[in-house]
Amino acid sequence: MLTTPTLSSDLLKGQTAIVTGAGNGIGRATAEILAANGAAVTVVDLDADLAREVAGELGPDADAFAADLTSPTAAEELIDHVATQRGGIDILVNGAGYFWDAPVHKMSDEQFQAMLDIHLLAPFRICRAAAPHFRDAGKRDAANGIHHNRKVVMVSSLAASFGSAGAANYSAAKAGLLGLTKTLAIEWGSANVNVNAVAFGVIQTRFGAPQSAQHTITVDGREIALGVPDRTLQKMGLEVDATADIYDTKPISGPTLGRTGSIQEAADAIFWLCSPMSNYVTGQVIPVSGGARGGFD
Repeated sequence: MLTTPTLSSDLLKGQTAIVTGAGNGIGRATAEILAANGAAVTVVDLDADLAREVAGELGPDADAFAADLTSPTAAEELIDHVATQRGGIDILVNGAGYFWDAPVHKMSDEQFQAMLDIHLLAPFRICRAAAPHFRDAGKRDAANGIHHNRKVVMVSSLAASFGSAGAANYSAAKAGLLGLTKTLAIEWGSANVNVNAVAFGVIQTRFGAPQSAQHTITVDGREIALGVPDRTLQKMGLEVDATADIYDTKPISGPTLGRTGSIQEAADAIFWLCSPMSNYVTGQVIPVSGGARGGFD
């Protein structure tokens, strides 16, 4: 296990959850806390071996699904797989993604489109494919006098509201995701589906590590460097140490709490939105940023 879940209970017992991007970082921590609270989790990741490894650690109620979510058929295949295996879907966390940074004057169409595809188009397709198991199932429940809240959580960023130098593509995609969130909340509310988003500040993941740590991801045959340029981290007041544990929080001046966030803290916020504790919360964007009141340039 990558984390020790903050809470273990039967709060989600009997519920089925999908977490995309669950092989590493925030997605993996989210899968862990949902499973620790009783959910049967489908671990979705680009890396098939990693997805199976994580599912194996979560226990016998978990399973794995490997896919490039930017494929036009991936969303339907994912939802069909889970619905067939589980008989229904209660929780959907759209967390898969990566960075492919460049300043606007050097950014290619391919770079811009790649971020729209994974951070906005993929969640749209997954939600569309899942509609029968959320909107339609919820309306059937309501007609039969059954009140059961289903949950959709979108993983966004402060960059959606404040921008981020070198990441116009990522910022634009995450901003679009907020529009999708609010619209789905309106369209599916009468079916007792809660649709919310988390907007993360600086969370310690592979994506927030220094580029000198040389973490990469391979997408469509392209090897893309992950992380933030060392110079950018220094400008933000963060210590650059390519040998440090990428998940350890670090002091930073922007947030009022004075530090970066952990993947466990990020997952805790997602868990709250997936749980019955947020049944009267929908169409909201929850900042999880340590009190940061703007973006990070």
